[in-house]
Amino acid sequence: MLPRINRLGRQKDFKNIFSFGRVAQAPDLVLRFNRNDLDSARFGLVIGLVVDKKATVRNRLRRQVSEIIRNNLKNITPGFDIVLVAKPALAKKSFKEIEKEVTALFQKTELFIKS
Repeated sequence: MLPRINRLGRQKDFKNIFSFGRVAQAPDLVLRFNRNDLDSARFGLVIGLVVDKKATVRNRLRRQVSEIIRNNLKNITPGFDIVLVAKPALAKKSFKEIEKEVTALFQKTELFIKS
């Protein structure tokens, strides 16, 4: 689980990102992001009924994506609010494939710290 400081919780934060944020897409994920005035990056996950009707499948995906973000937290540029939206095909992918897609999106949007 992500630390509380790195989680989006308020509905107005999600609305702000969906209204004013920039968008990047991968085949099975959509990444929306917007600057914030904080010293940390905050993340939200949207994995709806469209992905799978079974809550166990959606929760497994949520845990997997959250773990990928948590493992890469030190590499992600602070000062952004980020929302990842899952598409239905994501439910059929393995953990390694999901990890590859998430990191590719972060690199595409230049949200990874350059080293």
